[in-house]
Amino acid sequence: MLEADPAPFSERAATILGISRSSKTAHQRLAHAESWLRFAVPAMLATFLICLATVTALQLTGHREEVVGDARREIDLVARLLAGTLPTALARPASLPGLGLPETATPAALRERLVRLLPVGSLPAGRTVLLVGADDAILAALPERPGLPRSFAELVGEVQVLGIMGERAGVLPVVLGNGERALATVRTVTGGTGVAQVAVVQTLDSVTAVWGTRARTAAVLVGAVALVVVCTGLAYALQADRARAVDRVCEQVRQRLDTALGRGRCGLWDWDIPRGRIYWSDSMYQLLGYVREQEFLSFGDVNALVHPDDTDLYGLARQLAARDTTVDHEFRIRGAGGEWVWLKARAEIVQDLEDNGRHLVGIVIDISEQRRLAESTATADMRLRDAVEAVSEAFVLWDAQNRLVLCNSKFRRLHALTADEAQPGRRYDAIMGRAALPTVRREIPAGEFPEAGARTFEAELADGRWLQISERRTKDGGYVSVGTDITALKRHQERLVESERQLIATIADLKRSRRTLEIQTQQLADLAERYLDQKAQAESANRSKSEFLANMSHELRTPLNAILGFAEVMESEVFGSLGSEKYREYCRDIRSSGHYLLSVIDDILDMSRIDARRVKLAKQPVAVSEALERALKLIAEPARAKGLTVSVEMSADTLVMADERALHQILVNLLQNAVKFTPEAGRVAVRTRRALDAVHIFVEDSGIGIPKAALPKLGYPFEQVETNFARSYKGSGLGLAIARSLAELHGGGLRIRSEEGTGTIVLVRLPRPGLNEAAAAQDAAQESAQFAAREAAALEA
Repeated sequence: MLEADPAPFSERAATILGISRSSKTAHQRLAHAESWLRFAVPAMLATFLICLATVTALQLTGHREEVVGDARREIDLVARLLAGTLPTALARPASLPGLGLPETATPAALRERLVRLLPVGSLPAGRTVLLVGADDAILAALPERPGLPRSFAELVGEVQVLGIMGERAGVLPVVLGNGERALATVRTVTGGTGVAQVAVVQTLDSVTAVWGTRARTAAVLVGAVALVVVCTGLAYALQADRARAVDRVCEQVRQRLDTALGRGRCGLWDWDIPRGRIYWSDSMYQLLGYVREQEFLSFGDVNALVHPDDTDLYGLARQLAARDTTVDHEFRIRGAGGEWVWLKARAEIVQDLEDNGRHLVGIVIDISEQRRLAESTATADMRLRDAVEAVSEAFVLWDAQNRLVLCNSKFRRLHALTADEAQPGRRYDAIMGRAALPTVRREIPAGEFPEAGARTFEAELADGRWLQISERRTKDGGYVSVGTDITALKRHQERLVESERQLIATIADLKRSRRTLEIQTQQLADLAERYLDQKAQAESANRSKSEFLANMSHELRTPLNAILGFAEVMESEVFGSLGSEKYREYCRDIRSSGHYLLSVIDDILDMSRIDARRVKLAKQPVAVSEALERALKLIAEPARAKGLTVSVEMSADTLVMADERALHQILVNLLQNAVKFTPEAGRVAVRTRRALDAVHIFVEDSGIGIPKAALPKLGYPFEQVETNFARSYKGSGLGLAIARSLAELHGGGLRIRSEEGTGTIVLVRLPRPGLNEAAAAQDAAQESAQFAAREAAALEA
């Protein structure tokens, strides 16, 4: 089905919501031409008025010119006749009986003779005949006019062409002395009559008087016609505007009705029963998902969409034909997607006033959602009944009129009721009058905010079971009651009461223990305070010791350097022979003991500086191979003396971020310990391994080893494996402590792995260049564990 035509409403289909518009050919042509007729009709009327006014003006102008021309010819004719007959009339008195003209004629006589020639009544209104003398004086005038000037020049003006040219000028328009416009001409009179010229003057107003009357009549007629035409045009414009307004209103009504129907999921039906055609509104098409192809649908098209099990439009048509009736029916109709849409139709018969036909007009409402809701409600009601039946409590629901709505079998068994006695709809007194009611033992009081119409009580049954019955009011005025078996809860409550008594006794014991603990806590607090005081004193003493050792080491170095110098001078016999070989031997012993004592003092001085935090490291990338080479030179002689095998395994490009002097001291101390505690023909090995962001230096020996009990205290100042009374190796015991402290100052660490009688492995972990020290400290534990596992495997091998 096609979409609705997007053209303007006046150009759409020939219906408005199914009501047919005029189908005559002339009306349809007019409807199509209406858009340009709105502009063409006013333009044609205006053109007609302009043409009418133009033609009338041209006719009046031509008539005026014709009137003025006739007047000119008549004036010229009169002037010529008078100029030709006047000399004869004035020269022959016999022709005028009773009149005699003296040789010098007076104005009265001249006028008398002029009246005889030209009676006053024969002159048109506004025309004057003048007799002018040779001196330009006016001798006589017919008709006589009051206030007439003395000379003809004063009458027609001093500079008039007429006064200059005379009869050669013909009939000319002139302006009289009083300002009137007129037509005038002069003719010369010949002969000795005393009259030089005859002049005929007629005012222009008198000439155009008849034309003015006709012009006013024409103006009135043209004005009347213009008024009629303007009124007709206005009426047409108003009628056209009203028609457009009506069309717009109809379109707005249709749009609003379609919008309202669409929002309400409704559709408008107009079934023309005699013609067998059905009109659907746009909302109906939108409701079903179809697209409009034509204005009306055939009866068969709609009937094919209706579900055959719901209704038959043919049967409905026969029913409507039999009698006037209304329709209120639910049925299904197929949508555009193939699904069935439930509709509820409400319509009634409407008589068409034009053709006296009958229309079934109404709306259909989409009730698919209500149908689904009803099905869901029925399903939910069934599930609710099953759920109520499945619960372990006795459940009953009463409505506002105390009629039974719903109960389960537990409720019937509780009150010894049959299914027939507990029928839904029966009143409370009729049902509970047959029920076996349990004895109410105790009502449970409501809480701080009691609910209106709610109560809870406990009841004991005849078989010894306990029930807790809760009743609550529903929103519609009824109430619901639930009975819960609390037999186990009651028994548990009894056990809780017994337990409560025992708990009270236990709490009393705990209170006594608490007082004892408070006393002990106070004592511990006093001990902790004394411990903090003693710790502070110990730290102060340790600092004092470190400062004392540093000062004492400095004081001992000065005389010891003198002793070493003098012993070396005496041994070399610089100032002469000592005389005995024993003296040289004593000098060697003195020098050897002095060097040993000096090394011990240096170790003590280094350790005290480290403890006092006065060691500053200048870290830089250092090659491990170069530092190890310098350290091996220092232990090469003692190693050869003991016949030790020294092996080195490392990469030449291995770098660490360290202080060069501190790294040298770490390696020397570790190698000296390895050589010192390794017996003759033993083995000392040095190797390096790269970790993630660090370098591991391993110093391994096959010496005497260290007992497991002594491993935790190694690496701390003045800690040795041997006791002071059974020492077989010399030394201050500070080598490992200095090495550990210096490694930790670099952000690394030192680990020892040893087994008594097998040997010792010492791991020094130092950061590589660019290492983030925080990351190195974080990875230390993981790498140390890997080292321990590897070295344990090596020691076992």
